[in-house]
Amino acid sequence: MSISTEAGGERSVILERRASGWRGLLPRLVSGSLLYLTLSGLVIWLAPFNVFSEHSVIVHTLVGLLTLPLIVWFSLRHVLGWWSFPLTHLKVTGWVSLALLVACAGSGLVLTWQGAFGTRSDAAWRWTHIATTVALLAFLIPHYFVPIARERRASAALASAAVRTALGGHLRLSVSACGVVLAVTAALCAIVRPTHHENAFPPDYDAAAYGDAGPFAPSLAKTSTGGAFDVRSFDDSASCGSSGCHEEIYREWLPSAHRYAAMDVAFQGIQNLMAQQNGATSTRYCAGCHDPISLFSGTKYIGVDDLTALAGYREGVSCLACHAIEQSDVAGNANYVIHQPRRYAWERKDGALASFLRDFVIRTYPEQHVASLSKRMFKTPEFCAACHKQFIDEQVNDVGWVQLQNQYDNWKNSRWNHPGDPTRTLECRECHMPLASSSDPASGDGADFNRSRTDGRHRSHRFLGANQFIPVVMELEGGVEHAQLVEHWLRGEYAIPEIADRWSKGPAVPIEILAPQRARAGEPLALRVRVLSNKVGHDFPTGPLDIIQSWIEVEVKDRQGQVVFHSGRRDERNFIEPATFMFKAEPVDRHGNLIDRHNLWEMVGVRFRRSLFPGAEEVARYEFACPGAQAPTMRDLPVTEELELHVPAESVGELTIEARLNYRKIDQYLLNFMYGDATRLTSPVTVVSEASARVELDP
Repeated sequence: MSISTEAGGERSVILERRASGWRGLLPRLVSGSLLYLTLSGLVIWLAPFNVFSEHSVIVHTLVGLLTLPLIVWFSLRHVLGWWSFPLTHLKVTGWVSLALLVACAGSGLVLTWQGAFGTRSDAAWRWTHIATTVALLAFLIPHYFVPIARERRASAALASAAVRTALGGHLRLSVSACGVVLAVTAALCAIVRPTHHENAFPPDYDAAAYGDAGPFAPSLAKTSTGGAFDVRSFDDSASCGSSGCHEEIYREWLPSAHRYAAMDVAFQGIQNLMAQQNGATSTRYCAGCHDPISLFSGTKYIGVDDLTALAGYREGVSCLACHAIEQSDVAGNANYVIHQPRRYAWERKDGALASFLRDFVIRTYPEQHVASLSKRMFKTPEFCAACHKQFIDEQVNDVGWVQLQNQYDNWKNSRWNHPGDPTRTLECRECHMPLASSSDPASGDGADFNRSRTDGRHRSHRFLGANQFIPVVMELEGGVEHAQLVEHWLRGEYAIPEIADRWSKGPAVPIEILAPQRARAGEPLALRVRVLSNKVGHDFPTGPLDIIQSWIEVEVKDRQGQVVFHSGRRDERNFIEPATFMFKAEPVDRHGNLIDRHNLWEMVGVRFRRSLFPGAEEVARYEFACPGAQAPTMRDLPVTEELELHVPAESVGELTIEARLNYRKIDQYLLNFMYGDATRLTSPVTVVSEASARVELDP
């Protein structure tokens, strides 16, 4: 009798313990919380990118943070309540579930911290959170549902009925709590929607201005839909920098040629001239590369006062204008296809809270951001070719096809390109986007043969090239520093350690004076200046050679320091003297007139062009008579001919020769055309390289 009484008492204790485990607000809230966290986590992980998943990230995090203390308290109470009971399969699954819960909660806290205060969430922590969730389900489901199933099969004894009653209340409240949170998430989706884009051309837009060539012709640029994109589709680059994620890259981009491609004072002046002569629609030819935001929003059509939309003017080639390109072609003239990125719900919302939530969601739920904006295609020279290759055809000049600047084919056919051998090849980005130390989420790249995913470096978005003019004259943020870096770049003083084994030291385009050590008075002295394209990956100079100038300046002095010969000087109005040895192009229109205002839409050919292919050299030839002649004279000859100078007799003794290779982005004639002859604005001149020599004169 006593044994039976003891057994009955022990069963009553167990049944009461089970009932109390299901009864009460704490276990029911914990179960509801875990149910919601599981369901929302699976949605975030497995469902396609959508607004509900985005808001689930926010609510999932909040519910996890708010209920974590409750989960900890319940877990401690649960462990202490069953500590003294025998070890069974339920206790084993319980202990394993507890360990996995700790790991899952810990990784969730790390991800929350990274999303709120870091620059990105680490993929390893995201996968740890997912893996521990899946494993937790594998052990928690039997630990949770085996007792439920057992209680439902139990007899209708009073104690068992109490357990089942508690269990029913537990399940109802848990599911209801989960449902309430899911409803809150759904309501948030209805309240906060992604920005609605008005993807339509203006009513007066002439989409058929160039027949069936497309609505953006004569540019070859296309949208993925074939229609217009809202002006807000590709702007707001500042958000990339203000988020704390890509701040370093954003500050590099701010004074870059990509950023001011549409702000450029020269571009604006030439675009207006083109519109006056050929109509507003013709300026679409330039816009695919210089002003894509305006192009795709349909700003460039007859009847508008401002051919460049405000956002496009300020951003030019914005972050998204490059990163939203999904296809490109080496034909040039902006031959690419761009898609409209799906924006996160909080991206375009105003206010500090909206900015915080935008950044948090992108960092902790980055798959859409990465998949739509980061592609291996961006790293290839072929991607650059879409804009860094240009031609004019009958659509533009009414005559026929003419090749213009062509950096891509220059590089492709040069000694820098060895297909299939990255250890010998130098690509566009390796020179123009050198690696910079970085805490940016974009740092690291395991796809490059000489890099790793954790190298702590990113590709510089300064896109250093040769424009030392616009960043300063427009007083762009960081413009002075940028122009100084361009000066170093042009002189070959910008070190790029990762390609040092493939890129020689010294000037990019060195020069050498070839002259005899001694000469005799009264006899001719031949002077040569040798120019070698040593480190340039394409023609030097490159770009629009009708406005870019690079020239050799030579100065000969006697032993008293008096200049007895010069070539390549600039006068007080910043024009270069005639007969200078010049690298440039002189395009002409159909009537043979010089194209001197960058009016390339009238170009049909060139009457003169000089540039250096990679690895090629040129020699500038000069000749003057040594002392003994009557007076100094200089014949004005074409730049391909020799120059003569007679040196006065009193200079007998020694001659000092100095030569410089100069470069400037915009010639003075074009600046005067745009700003008037009285302008004092001039493009700065960079000395790319220099050399000197001495010649002893014998009587």
